Amino acid sequence: MDSEKQRVLDTRYLRMARIWSENSYCRRRKVGALIVKDKMIISDGYNGTPSGFDNVCEGPGGDTLPCVLHAEANAITKVARSNNSSEGATLYVTASPCMECSKLIIQAGIRRVVFSEMYRITDGLDLLHDAGVETIYLPFESIENE
Repeated sequence: MDSEKQRVLDTRYLRMARIWSENSYCRRRKVGALIVKDKMIISDGYNGTPSGFDNVCEGPGGDTLPCVLHAEANAITKVARSNNSSEGATLYVTASPCMECSKLIIQAGIRRVVFSEMYRITDGLDLLHDAGVETIYLPFESIENE
């Protein structure tokens, strides 16, 4: 696929991930993720509590509770419970992955990560780079009018 067509697809899937993030009950930051393989969405996720827990992401002081799952982790565990494989897939996520999610991304065989917000800690991106996972930063400002 030529680079312009890929950029158009990357932009569309990132916009969809942002819309999906609206499902999050978290107040501090809403994050959405989609896993795409062969132009099909095979999984989705947003940050929130595990199934069966109250949808409360922050404690009384406003800090994120330790039980909250990141959008990437939710999408990866969801695909693990399906008949799909994320081997060779692309992860679209609204915020750059943390270290823990980057480890899951590598182990899940995801080969590309496209994101639109740079998180203040970049060690997850460093790990993905070291593992040969392609990372692409497309800021929302650059894709809003496409």
